[in-house]
Amino acid sequence: MNSLSKLHKHLIGLVLLAVFAAGCSSTPTGRRQLTLKSDASLAADSARAMAQLRATSALVKDQGTIDYIACIADAIVGTLEGEDAEMYWEMAIVNNPEVNAFVMPGGKIVAKSGILSVAKNQHQLAAVMGHEVAHVTANHANERATRSDLSQFGIEVLARVLVGDRTNYYSRNYDPNMASGIYGAASTFGQMGLLNPFSRMQESEADDIGLLYMARAGFDPRESVTLWQNMNASSDTSKIPEFLSTHPSGESRIESMVSQLPEALKLYNEAKAEGLEPNCQP
Repeated sequence: MNSLSKLHKHLIGLVLLAVFAAGCSSTPTGRRQLTLKSDASLAADSARAMAQLRATSALVKDQGTIDYIACIADAIVGTLEGEDAEMYWEMAIVNNPEVNAFVMPGGKIVAKSGILSVAKNQHQLAAVMGHEVAHVTANHANERATRSDLSQFGIEVLARVLVGDRTNYYSRNYDPNMASGIYGAASTFGQMGLLNPFSRMQESEADDIGLLYMARAGFDPRESVTLWQNMNASSDTSKIPEFLSTHPSGESRIESMVSQLPEALKLYNEAKAEGLEPNCQP
């Protein structure tokens, strides 16, 4: 009983801390978010991961390709403000036919050369770059890591309440077989019921923010729809039920982007009026 009482106090303290933190952090869309991890620590981990990737991966050597992708990324990053603009943005292009790009905290963007097979012009590639930049500016990695930690903590609390303290194998209340089943079931539920939908929400948010970023930099946001049509045509992701996936379906993404186009086109026209018309050539 004493152990559970201490655990409950710990949980209450964590919840209070979470509520306080949630009020102090928000994404570029204004959505409140919970970020309990150290941004500096995550950025340091990313810097090490990027250095390892550069040392162990086959990077694209063609300077024309490097300059082309850098031109687009620089144009988008150039529209950022405040801490996002001051961040040390870095890009690596991996020579790999996979259609993929990803980002790490602290402004580390990795693109695989296969992305050029679906992003067929500067505007379509800008949709990819805008999306990845948005993940960083929205601090999605910190938020996702926080959610994962809290999910694991909740599983631990549930297991201790139902089967006893797993750290004390000889506890009279501990049933290792039941504990294993509870941990497995709770982890599966946490992934499908909490983490996957949360990841899909972040992906949709990055689509929305990225669409505005590319438009603000002078890239045509209408090409983002064409990009996802190309992506759908080149992949089998449509065969995966959306609730099992960490990403929204291609059809869902296109519908969302179309609904955001009026605002994005306004920014695009304003950018052109200000003379922002990138001319990035492969």
